[in-house]
Amino acid sequence: MSASRCGAACLLLGLVAGCAGPTRPALHGVTHGSYAMGTLLELTLYGPDAAALHETLQDVTQLVERLEAGMSRHDAASDVSRLNRAAGGAPLPVDPAVADILRQALHYAQLTRGAFDVTVGPLVALWTRAAERDALPEPEALERARARVAADGIELHADGRVALRSGTSLDLGGLAKGYALDRALSLLEAPRVASALLNFGQSSSWAVGAPPGAAGWRLLVRAPGGGFAGVITLRDQALSVSGSLGQWSEIGGRRFGHVLDPRSGWPLTRRRQALVVAPSASLAEALSTALLVLGEQEGIALVAAQPGCAGLLLDADGQRWATPSWVRATRYAPLDEGA
Repeated sequence: MSASRCGAACLLLGLVAGCAGPTRPALHGVTHGSYAMGTLLELTLYGPDAAALHETLQDVTQLVERLEAGMSRHDAASDVSRLNRAAGGAPLPVDPAVADILRQALHYAQLTRGAFDVTVGPLVALWTRAAERDALPEPEALERARARVAADGIELHADGRVALRSGTSLDLGGLAKGYALDRALSLLEAPRVASALLNFGQSSSWAVGAPPGAAGWRLLVRAPGGGFAGVITLRDQALSVSGSLGQWSEIGGRRFGHVLDPRSGWPLTRRRQALVVAPSASLAEALSTALLVLGEQEGIALVAAQPGCAGLLLDADGQRWATPSWVRATRYAPLDEGA
């Protein structure tokens, strides 16, 4: 079990058939796929120079690899792993990108009132062991793990060093992909790149401009109960899709999702999907997780209150809740309404 949402597989990315129109002769299109951050990184770029586009693909891929090397909790040599091992000890020097993403994480924990928290490592470990034993955690063990989840366990020093309070453990899986996409934007300079769709594992995306002949990037949205819920059109927007049971473990015959509520310590069990568009992919990731955790009232209100953000929460029983700006922001067209 992981706090990462990389296996959510809630969205089928790509142009909907017939939406793009004829490609302009002056623009070339290139695509690339590679395994990164535990999932598939898919890049589609349009621009006037094919050779320059291929160079940009390589630059983006190398950037993601560098970021993953510092942020993966599965790599014993990463800064995150070093910090986790040194929790309770002296501050450690880390890559500036790691310090930067932790600053963002602290802000998002406060913004979401603790619904999104990268210090969920103790809970992830607890529920992973529970799934391996096929037995729910003991209440005392759950409370001990939950008590160690708190963003104030991260200490950021002005000189770039970082320290963790004893018992604190980081898991950046729910934020690293969005952060990497945000950083990749600096490599997509005009006129070299006219438009682009960057996608991590069908859960974190950046839609830059629009493909030739289209108003934006049209994407199919999967329904949590199977099939497709609708079509959205994005232009210069980041998107995050979180599924409560995108990954799950079975304990005692009951399914427990990979998304944890840091406040209670329990995994989510209701099959839902949350979609959020935002001015940055990291913000979209934090808010989509928080929307799942907080639900249709508190979660929708939180997303609606953020400038430039809109969200949709889908339930497997067919219910849906959206922020007032969702349809306008995404041109959302439900398929059951003849889209």
